[in-house]
Amino acid sequence: MNSSTISQQDAERFLVQEAEILDDWRLHDWPKLYTKDAVYEVTGPGAIDPVNARPEDGLNFLIADRFDRIEARANRLMKEKTHCEYPHSKTRHLVTNFRVQPTEDGGTNVRANFTVWRTKENKTTAYMGEYRYSLVRQEGEIKVRAKRCILDLNTLFDQGRLTIIL
Repeated sequence: MNSSTISQQDAERFLVQEAEILDDWRLHDWPKLYTKDAVYEVTGPGAIDPVNARPEDGLNFLIADRFDRIEARANRLMKEKTHCEYPHSKTRHLVTNFRVQPTEDGGTNVRANFTVWRTKENKTTAYMGEYRYSLVRQEGEIKVRAKRCILDLNTLFDQGRLTIIL
């Protein structure tokens, strides 16, 4: 194993660390987990081929952020003026069923299932689906090059809105 290899255990630890940062609302730390050329995407309910879809090809995505928007999203959600998330929702990101595959370019692809529970205003909702990450090592640290959240929902009707970070 070379120094850029990301083991299953390292990948699991990293994804759990990200979940903890999000659940603790330490959103200023969240962009630090990403490379400067990273993307964060959330497919919409009923997206056609959510694994291979591209944001520029249609309306298959609720979120398709590059790094500058990742930072802006985190900063915006921490402001009191963001009424939809102030006070903050209570969330629990549950991550399970990890599958890790090294890539030819030295990175690592990780698939994992997720459920994110959100409680706000006496209403509890669940978002569920599959994470698809592309992880790399930069200066000895694991970073996210790409994260796609594939929602296994037919609609967001029960959830209302997506104002948290999956």
